[in-house]
Amino acid sequence: QVQVVESGGGLVQPGGSLRLSCAASGRILTIRTMGWYCQAPGKQRELVATITSGGSTDYVDSVKGRFTISKDNAKNTVYLQMNSLKPEDTAVYYCRVTGATIQGPSVYWGQGTQVTVSS
Repeated sequence: QVQVVESGGGLVQPGGSLRLSCAASGRILTIRTMGWYCQAPGKQRELVATITSGGSTDYVDSVKGRFTISKDNAKNTVYLQMNSLKPEDTAVYYCRVTGATIQGPSVYWGQGTQVTVSS
């Protein structure tokens, strides 16, 4: 079994910063990509940022220059540094991990962490 656990969400004022963390643990043999998705009320879940095992990153246009994704391979942990936060960044942020166990490749999701940007 594989566990994906996010942390770091909360309430922040516009212009503020938050750092999200996501750790994958359990019977995962290899990790291919780790990423962050967000889902605002009434909207579909959408990509925020991803990072591959080789360190290549990708961001949705709306967060470029404000958010930074990074990872610690030794800890199977991915981070999302969120700066210059805007009210429209308010959403539940989910961590997504693609990798493989002894049963084969699969996709794993965390339970989500709420980010609220409001004055």
